[in-house]
Amino acid sequence: MARAKKIPSTTVSRLSVYVRALQKLRNEAVVTTSSEKLAEQVGLTAAQIRKDLAYFGQFGVPGRGYYVENLHNELAMILGINRRWEVALAGVGHLGYALLAYNGFKKQGFDVVVAFDKDPAKIGQTWEGVKIYDIAEARHVLPECGAEIGIIAVPAASAQEACDALVAGGLKSILSFAPGRIIVPPDVTVKRVELAMELEWLSYYATNIGERG
Repeated sequence: MARAKKIPSTTVSRLSVYVRALQKLRNEAVVTTSSEKLAEQVGLTAAQIRKDLAYFGQFGVPGRGYYVENLHNELAMILGINRRWEVALAGVGHLGYALLAYNGFKKQGFDVVVAFDKDPAKIGQTWEGVKIYDIAEARHVLPECGAEIGIIAVPAASAQEACDALVAGGLKSILSFAPGRIIVPPDVTVKRVELAMELEWLSYYATNIGERG
């Protein structure tokens, strides 16, 4: 955790981009590539790619560049996606159900194995093969199901309560779709995705497109 805190979050996000580009090259049977060629694929500079990779070691081979498969596997290991992750979902409303039904998570190694809600009408049901438990039972259920990552898909007013329940169950990594700040212990990492803010970012450029450039 101490080392992870020293790596810029933007660098970690770009590693995911590099992995996808390298996977595409693997599918095309490309054996080696360079930072310049990789930069063309992902829309960044070669210098940025070299700087990002340098945080984690030396991957290039003089005169050859990067071996595609080796670099892909190394970055996948750094990101922790060379294994299967079991995920817990808090909130089974419209967004939560959409996340349960999304097959892309499982393809990338993230398997939602348990869900929580506080609606009595949902508790005890099984949706998309995942059983829904009372959020108040999270501290007891989570250690038994093996989940290590949590997703919060509840309204802002319930976000802190949902997060507290997941943390009480032992989770240290949480993705939150709820707007607003969530307070967690120092050893817990929360990644916030506020969809409305992302749309506001796009609306800014849609409004000022004539002024760009």
